[in-house]
Amino acid sequence: MQEKPTTFSIKHWADDDKPREKLVQKGRLALSDAELVAILIGSGSKKESAVELSKRILASVGNNLNELGRLSTKQLRQFKGIGEAKAVTIAAALEIGRRRRVEGILKISKIGNSRDAFELLYPRMGELEHEEFWILYLNNANKVLQTAQLSKGGITGTLVDVRLVMKQALELGAVALILAHNHPSGNLRASKADKEITQKLQLAASALDIKVLDHLIIVQKDYLSFADEKIL
Repeated sequence: MQEKPTTFSIKHWADDDKPREKLVQKGRLALSDAELVAILIGSGSKKESAVELSKRILASVGNNLNELGRLSTKQLRQFKGIGEAKAVTIAAALEIGRRRRVEGILKISKIGNSRDAFELLYPRMGELEHEEFWILYLNNANKVLQTAQLSKGGITGTLVDVRLVMKQALELGAVALILAHNHPSGNLRASKADKEITQKLQLAASALDIKVLDHLIIVQKDYLSFADEKIL
């Protein structure tokens, strides 16, 4: 008589191995990243449990949840045992986590240094797979009046609408700007184009008595500050 294949659905596991029950009994902090992801996907395949599958997925991104959040549903579906529904569930859960972090950072209303600017902007830019250029408009107390996206998809001089930037600054009554863009490649070096854009905006701002305080290049968990590096 042929033996039935073993199922690895969470509901068939021993109680001590069930991440759902573990969360209820011991709290969410007791669970590993793999166990949390396993709860999202519910079951693995005939050859591996949901936790084992989750460990394999996490290993592919260096066990980095930020990197996992950057995977598309198409990329997630490349893993055996992950169909469209599971891929969407993982993507949605990680997006909720990203938005939660954004809401937590919003309480930063005054910029005291480059780290403050990075903490405010990273949730918006740090995990993107394309380049975006953002501007912080500040008042004379360095309080943030507005955080605005200037361009998306690439950084070249032609994408910088200086008139729009200055018009917005005047309407807000801003006296200072902090520029920022991300490098999806992870390269923290300032390119010639990065420096030219900075100089272009500095020149236009100075004519209106507005200061460009800094320009940040943002990558995963790190940044370069033109002001800190004294290249502004």
